[in-house]
Amino acid sequence: MTKLSVNVNKVAHLRNTRHMEVPSVTWAARTALDAGAVGVTVHPRPDERHIREYDVYAIQEVLKETAYAGREYNIEGNPFEGKYIELVTTVKPDQCTLVPDDPGAFTSNAGWKVSENRERLIEVIGDLKKHCGRVSLFMDADPDEIRLAKEVGADRVELYTEPYADAWGTDEQDNVLRRFIEASKAAQKAGLGLNAGHDLNLDNLGYLIQHIPWLDEVSIGHALIADALQTGLKESVKAYLNICNRFTG
Repeated sequence: MTKLSVNVNKVAHLRNTRHMEVPSVTWAARTALDAGAVGVTVHPRPDERHIREYDVYAIQEVLKETAYAGREYNIEGNPFEGKYIELVTTVKPDQCTLVPDDPGAFTSNAGWKVSENRERLIEVIGDLKKHCGRVSLFMDADPDEIRLAKEVGADRVELYTEPYADAWGTDEQDNVLRRFIEASKAAQKAGLGLNAGHDLNLDNLGYLIQHIPWLDEVSIGHALIADALQTGLKESVKAYLNICNRFTG
């Protein structure tokens, strides 16, 4: 069965627009875990535009609680930028997902070219395995590059699914899906675990899992938090109206 790790970056992004801890990132993590998510994902970036350093440690403490025994912590990031290595070696998460983000990138927008980063990936993955339960590489749907991920020491790959999401509902949908199926088979043949993430949502997720049933885990944040606003906004408005009405003379 494909497991779900909830990315709480967007909760932190909203919080950071005010000088108070609302909404609470740890509350979001607990809520996701209480709902049955296998774990929590964070992607701290050097500019701390969403997840901040203290969030990484606060969520670590949440996951130590007895109620969440066996749940997983997935920390994403570029191991060659910012404090990623320092955070990981201190927190020792269940999974390190290495993403080749430029510090100024709007969001993750490409997977690793393992063929161009072979030696430094071998070194950093070897070091990280002393501190992480497993190491996953964020990858494009390129079977040749995915095969190399095993050679540099990765345990899993995470398919960068924005191209699949962009093609969803268009004439190119199934052509793009075939690329992802081919890449997924390459990962399976190489003995790699398989994750997926980026722009997956309630519309396109099921179709992907249906065609790649050996998918171990999906990491979803943006769409999931947006859906939470849509499904919960009506009740929130009613709660505020209730207070307005109750205290109106």
